[in-house]
Amino acid sequence: MFEQDYLMRIIAQLLGAIRRSMERAAGEEDPDGAARALDMALGDATDLDGEALLSLAPESLASVLQVSGVDPHLTEYIARSLMLSGRYHGEAGRADMAELRRAQGRAVAAAFGHELGSDPVSDEALEALMTASDGEA
Repeated sequence: MFEQDYLMRIIAQLLGAIRRSMERAAGEEDPDGAARALDMALGDATDLDGEALLSLAPESLASVLQVSGVDPHLTEYIARSLMLSGRYHGEAGRADMAELRRAQGRAVAAAFGHELGSDPVSDEALEALMTASDGEA
């Protein structure tokens, strides 16, 4: 029970970070700040050094998550957060960082068997993810 509560708290925190980043990117027109906030939230969600983790090659990042004990239920949220961070890095003009984050997101999804769909960070896809998560809580 404690482990389930902990997992739900981490998922809720990551979903909150996704919501805030979406609001920041759209409302404040600050994709750079939105990307940085998501990147920091990913470090918090994994209990790993976020800066070091996010500097890894996509397959290496996925491998670290596999061996570090990150709950597999959390990994879809991590993959989508990485993809969203990639979108915001792209909007902020950092194409190389955007492609790295998208590749990291795809690698995490593949490593944990998640099907993200053709546009995993569309507003509709993210809203569906949040709605589904609300039903699980």
